[in-house]
Amino acid sequence: MPPAPTKPQIVGSRSPFDPDEFLSSWSAELLPQDDDLRGSLTKAFNLPPRDSYVYRAIAEVTLDQVQHAIGFGGQHGLHGWYIDDEGKLVPPPPTTDIAAYTNIFSPSTSTASALRGLASNAKKDSLRAAIAAHLQSQFHLAPAATSPAPLTLPNKRKQPFANPYYDYWAWSCHSLEWAGPWPATAQTRISHHVLPVFYHHFGCAVPTWDALSLVAQLTQHAPPAPKPKGWPGREVVEIGSGNGYWALQLRRAAGCRVAAVDNAHSEWRTMWIGDTVWADGVKYLEGRGGAEEAVLLLVYPQVGADFTGKVLRAYRGDYVVVAGTQNGNGFTGFKDETIAEWMARERKEFERVAQVPLPSFAGKDEALFVFVKRK
Repeated sequence: MPPAPTKPQIVGSRSPFDPDEFLSSWSAELLPQDDDLRGSLTKAFNLPPRDSYVYRAIAEVTLDQVQHAIGFGGQHGLHGWYIDDEGKLVPPPPTTDIAAYTNIFSPSTSTASALRGLASNAKKDSLRAAIAAHLQSQFHLAPAATSPAPLTLPNKRKQPFANPYYDYWAWSCHSLEWAGPWPATAQTRISHHVLPVFYHHFGCAVPTWDALSLVAQLTQHAPPAPKPKGWPGREVVEIGSGNGYWALQLRRAAGCRVAAVDNAHSEWRTMWIGDTVWADGVKYLEGRGGAEEAVLLLVYPQVGADFTGKVLRAYRGDYVVVAGTQNGNGFTGFKDETIAEWMARERKEFERVAQVPLPSFAGKDEALFVFVKRK
C-alpha cells in the first residue's frame, strides 16, 4: 500500500487537484458523450491520454478495459440485471422508466412525489411496477409524533448542488439499462466493469440531498439545555470514510462538521479531503469515550472481520446512520442479515426512524438507514 494521503489528490493526474474548484466548475457537459466514459474521466480529472492506472476493487480493470466492456452493451449477459422466476432474462427497461428512477434522487425533485410517480405511471405487471413496489415497501420515515427524533425529507433544492457522482451514476443507469432494484436483486451476483472506477473516484455509495439533509438534521437534534449561543451542532464521525467524498459533501452542501476516520487499508485514486484521521475505527471511538456526543456515520461498511459490529458496539452516542444494502445480499455490514435486523437484535435501545433509498448501482439495492436511541 502507498503512504496514506495527506492532501486532496488524483493519482496520475497531470495537474494538482482542488476539490472545491472541481465542484464549483462541474458541468454536466463533462459527462460521457456517446458512452465514452474513458474520455469523460480523462478530461474531468486531467488524466494522461494513455492512462494505465489499475482500478482495484471487486475486480481489477483499466480505463481501456472498462471502455471495451461498455462497447459490448448488453451482449454476453453484461446487462443481465433482471431475471424472472423461470430464469429468463427480462427485456431491458425503456429509457423513460430509467429516467423516472434516476429522477427520484435528483435534488430538484420531491422524493415522495417521485416515488409515487414511478408507481402510478407504471403499466400493470411491468418491471417498472415491480421496482416501484419494492422501493415503496422498503421506504420508512417514522411518524413525527412517536419518533425519538422527528425527521423530514427536504424540499426541492433551489440552489445548485454539484454532485458529479450522482450525474455519473445517472449516466451509468442509461448506459447499463438499469431502472432500479426489485425483489430478485437480492440474488444478483454480477456487476459491471464500471463499478471499480466509480469506487476509486467517488466512493462506494452516492450521497443524495436527502441523505445529507437527514444527517444534518441529526446534528441539530436535542441541543444542550440551555442551548449555548452559537452552538455548531453535533459533529459527524464517519468511520471508514474512504476517499472523503461524503465528508466533503456534508461539509459543503449541508454545513456539517465531520471527522473523517479511515484505516487506510483501501486504495483510492481520488482523495477529496486532506484531513482524514488515519486510524483504526474502534480505537478512535474508544479514545473519544465512544464519541458520545457525535453522530456516527458508516458508508458501505465492510462485512469482513466483524468490522461493522465492532464499530457499532464501540459507539456510545444516540445517532447511527448507515449507507448500505437493504436486501440482505451480504454486500455491506453483515453477511447474512441487514443492518436493520442486526440493530434490532444487538442494539435494541435504538429505533429505526428512517430508511430512504439511495441511488443503486446496477445490480445493487442501497438505502440510508437512520437509528436513534430511545429515551
